[in-house]
Amino acid sequence: MAQLYVSDIPLLRPPGEAGADVLQVLWCPFDHPAEPRTALFWRSAAGVTDILDAPPEPPVVQFSGYLPEPCLLAPEEVTEYPSAMELDRESQRQLEDRRRWQAAGAVPDGSDAPYEKDFYRESYRGGLSLAPGWKAGGWTRWGLTDPMPRLCATCGTGMDPLLTIASSEWDSEGESWIPVEDRAHALTAAGPEAANPTMLSVASGYDLQLYVCPVSPCHPHLQLVQ
Repeated sequence: MAQLYVSDIPLLRPPGEAGADVLQVLWCPFDHPAEPRTALFWRSAAGVTDILDAPPEPPVVQFSGYLPEPCLLAPEEVTEYPSAMELDRESQRQLEDRRRWQAAGAVPDGSDAPYEKDFYRESYRGGLSLAPGWKAGGWTRWGLTDPMPRLCATCGTGMDPLLTIASSEWDSEGESWIPVEDRAHALTAAGPEAANPTMLSVASGYDLQLYVCPVSPCHPHLQLVQ
């Protein structure tokens, strides 16, 4: 379903296995019980000698959105910030501070805009926090639920974000995240296809986030839909 190389994404932290430098993410294209069940495998790129010209496809899938279209990733490093739901009250207050936004040149027209604070919150949510699309690491996207602990079922340690499998690379609410090469298509009929080259749809358009235990790669990973 996805194959990621440490050489392309240094953020990935392979386990202590000698030569492990490729992460393969596989999933069963059926709900278990509410989303596909994933499996993680670390391998050595040097050990892969026989490469298939046409990877096999499953004979049956539950939904067409569970079978990704083949595509190549073009990883790039971005800076994002945590969801406003994870900020403490002081940080949220700073988000509503007009002077900070004024210094950044992002104050809405009108000195007494009635919904100015809402504008600031939406600007933070759509343009600064939580990069959309597939990503390795990064902050957790909350929305279906409030923030909750993500603890290892084996040892109780807080788990690290590994990978977000997204139903869309970008949307109209976060135009700053749209890649330059896709902006010409963003407002055309080709927009939905350009925003979702894999043609995946997880839980009716949400994201599937995978977490791993920092203590041991042998501990089971965690799935979260948000």
